Amino acid sequence: MKKACLGIATVALLCFSTSLMHAQDQAAGEKPFKAKCAGCHGADAAGKAATKAPSVKGKSADELTKHIATSPKHASLKKLTPDEIKSIADYLGTLK
Repeated sequence: MKKACLGIATVALLCFSTSLMHAQDQAAGEKPFKAKCAGCHGADAAGKAATKAPSVKGKSADELTKHIATSPKHASLKKLTPDEIKSIADYLGTLK
């Protein structure tokens, strides 16, 4: 019985820590998104017709990286690291 309780506690702790790390990744992506992307794509990432900026909600890190690399409009974003792009993508995944 002790081993079962210890096993359950261990699994719960692992789930909690993974959830906490994921939340930190999302929070880390909010700041650069709002500073570098929200001006054109909107605070809710739904896009803005006036600037012809499409919605970027739910875009993956690979999709963002490809778009940044191929779009002349995003030349200033080419300085973002893969980790920064991933954190932005994690944040975008939380938007409804």
